[in-house]
Amino acid sequence: MLATRGLTWRIGEVAIVDSVYLDLAPGEFLGVIGPNGAGKTSLFNLITGLRRPTDGRVLLDGEDVTELPTHKRARLGLGRTFQASSVFGSLTVRENVRLAVQAHRGGSMKLWRRAAADREVAAAADAALDRVGLHHRGTALAGTLAHGEKRKLEIALLLAGEPRVMLLDEPMAGVSAEDVPELVSVIKSLTGDSGRSVLMVEHHMDVILELADRIAVMHHGALLACDTPDTVMANATVQEAYLGESL
Repeated sequence: MLATRGLTWRIGEVAIVDSVYLDLAPGEFLGVIGPNGAGKTSLFNLITGLRRPTDGRVLLDGEDVTELPTHKRARLGLGRTFQASSVFGSLTVRENVRLAVQAHRGGSMKLWRRAAADREVAAAADAALDRVGLHHRGTALAGTLAHGEKRKLEIALLLAGEPRVMLLDEPMAGVSAEDVPELVSVIKSLTGDSGRSVLMVEHHMDVILELADRIAVMHHGALLACDTPDTVMANATVQEAYLGESL
């Protein structure tokens, strides 16, 4: 569903991302770990088109999207969240998701539309909110949500765009310990029978081990290992380079 081929980004002589080869199968959950500064977020930036690679390619369902801008990759089914929460705080939770649905379907971005279109958009928005457990918060201003709820809203915004591949960049960052299990449950539901693939950067190893089918380990911009969780955790090179370092 998603592949990188020798993906590289250099600043001068320094390789921020160094010849990364990754494959993400339909319906697969691939976790990405590594010390701070390992190049994980930079890899996401290259995959989504926020940065142009020095070398290498990005393939989405077999199509080379390396030269496409971010919005065109999104239209092809590539969605992403960021480390910092980004929602329209002065709009309600439901209005946030309605705008995401309208942006995905094209046409007017107004919150008032003809009745039939409004019903269709509202139904899609409500379905996304139901999926993440926020339907009961639909009328609340997004800016008043707890941090864990904002993370759920961001996932609902992604779902509104009907992505085939979702990139989640440290979704647990800043989330209180009591809210982590519920957020993990929401993220776990993203693949299932839908065929949707997830690539997630996360520092919480317990979360990665619970969710990931495979784990990719980055170190100094390069891919150190990519295998099943048990194999990666038992890898002596990974233990020396990463697991022994503080996060």
